[in-house]
Amino acid sequence: MRIMGQEIFVTRPSLPPFEEYAAMLRPLWESRWLTNMGTYHDQLERELKDYLQVPELSLFCNGHLALEGALQIAGLSGEVITTPYTFASTVHAIVRQGLTPVLCDVKPEDGTLDETQLESLITERTSAIVPVHVYGHCCNVEAIGSIAEKYGLKVIYDAAHAFGVTLGGRGIGTFGDMSMFSFHATKIFNTVEGGAVAFHNPALRTKFRAIKNFGIQDEETITEIGGNAKLNELQAAMGLCNLRYVDRDIARSRVLSERYHERLSCVSGIRFFTPRADAAPNYAYMPVCIEPETFGADRDAVQAALREHGVYLRKYFYPIVSEYACYRQRFAGCCLPQAERLSRQVLTLPIYADLELQDVDRICDLILQVAH
Repeated sequence: MRIMGQEIFVTRPSLPPFEEYAAMLRPLWESRWLTNMGTYHDQLERELKDYLQVPELSLFCNGHLALEGALQIAGLSGEVITTPYTFASTVHAIVRQGLTPVLCDVKPEDGTLDETQLESLITERTSAIVPVHVYGHCCNVEAIGSIAEKYGLKVIYDAAHAFGVTLGGRGIGTFGDMSMFSFHATKIFNTVEGGAVAFHNPALRTKFRAIKNFGIQDEETITEIGGNAKLNELQAAMGLCNLRYVDRDIARSRVLSERYHERLSCVSGIRFFTPRADAAPNYAYMPVCIEPETFGADRDAVQAALREHGVYLRKYFYPIVSEYACYRQRFAGCCLPQAERLSRQVLTLPIYADLELQDVDRICDLILQVAH
């Protein structure tokens, strides 16, 4: 068995100083209040609401159940338009809520949903749009919002990748009706597992609190059909510790991102995604497109070559949703050329706060060797 640290993976969880986390556990041992929305849970909700600049926030045990909760509370029916270029969770959540996903192709420059194709996909059964801020790149929220208003549709953003991102000075979670964030261990901010929904209407606070706790309002009153999706106190303690360091981690990842761009942006056949000029990113992902016609090797060859040196790049996202075994029949005949092309070209490169600049240089050297 190889010890973690001897190899370089796409991401690595950020952890606070052990002593800080251990100190936060002492009150839990004394109180025995480990879950059911205790002191740390409520404190983390307040601090994240301020950090993310959102009007309201509800914590969940993971991002997937947070997205399902948002879809449930939105009271949707029929069809929901979303992207095929995303993690499985996005479409699974729609299907698991009894809704019909409709796939919209993406833009090649940033992988986000192509808003120019939205109106052609809207029918009388459409109730919502679920766009994804892929790799933290912001969707065209203005155009999507305008189309949604025109047709009376809800907009629920999958912002799993977009923790801390701002657009025009606004927290990314303020756009649309709701936004889901993920706090999985691999994210720029983590609670080990965890997630949240940002929303506008304070009247929904009680509903969100209920649906993640079996619909329970008090000992004798159950008002909603809910499940068990509570963030526990140990997770909340981890989040409170990590939140103290997230700005430092983002700043460090920015340095690494800039080095990748410095080394690779002028290389023929390697293309970086183009972020919005008015967005402040979180530098949580480093996707590049390998264009084999000009680079001299395809994406899979690059991945395989670096694996030989203990560097593990990820084909993220591959395959696209319409090519999953569980969805092939459902989406047979879908025309998604841009998403399909990105899925064959994109590699995500390692980027995380304690990756060294010399490791980035080594990774770039190895990539360039493949082309020659």
